[in-house]
Amino acid sequence: MKKLRLILGDQLNSKHSWFQEMDDTAIYCLFEMRQETDYVTHHIQKIVGFFAAMRNFASELEKANHKVIYLTINDKKNTQNLVENLSLLIEKHAIEKFEYLSPDEYRLDKQLNDFSSTLKIESEVFSTEHFYTERDELKTFFKGKKQFLMESFYRNMRKKHQIMVIDNQPEGGKWNFDASNRKKWKGDVLIPQEINFDNNVTDILNDLEKAGVKSIGNINPKYFEYPISREQSLVQLEYFCEHLLVHFGDYQDAMHTDKIYLFHSRISFAMNTKMVSPKEIVDKTLATYREKPNEIDISQVEGFIRQILGWREYMRGMYWMLMPDYKKENFLENKNKLPNFFWTGKTKMNCLKNAINNSLENGYAHHIQRLMVTGNFALLTQIHPDEIDAWYLGIYVDAIEWVQLPNTRGMSQFADGGKIATKPYVSSGSYIHKMGNYCDACHYKKTKKFEDDACPFNSLYWNFLEEKQEKLASNFRMKMMYSVLNKMSSEDRLKIKKKANHIIENLDEY
Repeated sequence: MKKLRLILGDQLNSKHSWFQEMDDTAIYCLFEMRQETDYVTHHIQKIVGFFAAMRNFASELEKANHKVIYLTINDKKNTQNLVENLSLLIEKHAIEKFEYLSPDEYRLDKQLNDFSSTLKIESEVFSTEHFYTERDELKTFFKGKKQFLMESFYRNMRKKHQIMVIDNQPEGGKWNFDASNRKKWKGDVLIPQEINFDNNVTDILNDLEKAGVKSIGNINPKYFEYPISREQSLVQLEYFCEHLLVHFGDYQDAMHTDKIYLFHSRISFAMNTKMVSPKEIVDKTLATYREKPNEIDISQVEGFIRQILGWREYMRGMYWMLMPDYKKENFLENKNKLPNFFWTGKTKMNCLKNAINNSLENGYAHHIQRLMVTGNFALLTQIHPDEIDAWYLGIYVDAIEWVQLPNTRGMSQFADGGKIATKPYVSSGSYIHKMGNYCDACHYKKTKKFEDDACPFNSLYWNFLEEKQEKLASNFRMKMMYSVLNKMSSEDRLKIKKKANHIIENLDEY
């Protein structure tokens, strides 16, 4: 039976069972499509990274003597549409069975389900063999529960997979060392130079220019630094474990103007394209820890594993449990437009300037920059969730909707009313100062609330609490802050509201 097997751009798993034995009846197909480059405006490094990794993957399959059809962005046979490309190949090669790997994005899953249901030939969908969990596992785990706590899921995952567990109890005496993962980096601990791969992507950039693909951000065509093959992905993982893991947990929430990556792994692009699996990463991390028990503290290791075994798998499960309605959630009824400086980085707020310019230059920002700088500001200025979703999905190299949407709409913007986060992650300028040095050279003063040179986060924070009080006051985690707000004088509250409204109405002046 002649088979056509589809591989999407985030399904580059060379360890998949499909590829372990030669199947002369199978043709593998991969497509570079305007359908995928154009549904949001992507960072140029994101598009290039995916195309480079896809081209490498196709080349490796061909070297292993698999039959491959690869349509580049400018191929004359490329219709730029997934279903149309598949239909043409099925007809041209007299395909008798269509097979594909289960997509991780709802949009593509629906497209392929609809397509398969219309086919006159047999079709079958397979697991990507990548995640620890099955797609619907959280739906079963949280059945009948009113709260979907990541921590309870994470502990269950630790026990289920016997990761850092002894006699069903957590190694080190605690399930979560998050309280040890909040240090401010002050330059006293040496950060090793990040590893870069210097991939030359000039040909892909030329192809994108010829195709007229629009993008945001910057790129060096001769020095694309993210891993674009499994081999490079494993080098990235090895480098993290040998040089960065030792201090990862301590400084995972830290921010600094002079350091882009600090001790972060930068492995998310490789993982989200499936060039390396979460199990491989967890196993390698644990092996490094076991080899250096006197050098690496358990808090560093647990802090990293929690992000992968806990948070990443949790986000995927929540995405599939709550879609498609989740994409329309707007619990706080926010309606404002994203300011232009999110696309240019031109703002006098030093924290936002650094986080946004870092994103534009590198397609990267770590989770606290995303959550407590750009996300915090978007929530305090009451930006519509659709606006901030599109920005996050487009600007980050590692962004795919299954992981971006619940992180943004749920964790960052509280648009789901608390399905993912137990409270809105908002703060004044004090938290940003606590975790980094952005405030030191800022145009604004972190200690002022409503003066001309006051940090905008301060008035925006208290104004947000006041405006959303009806929706948030009953939240037990917000009671302390509402107690503080309610003790403020009416005069100060009026000044705060006036200042906050001026900021919201004139965002690009700040």
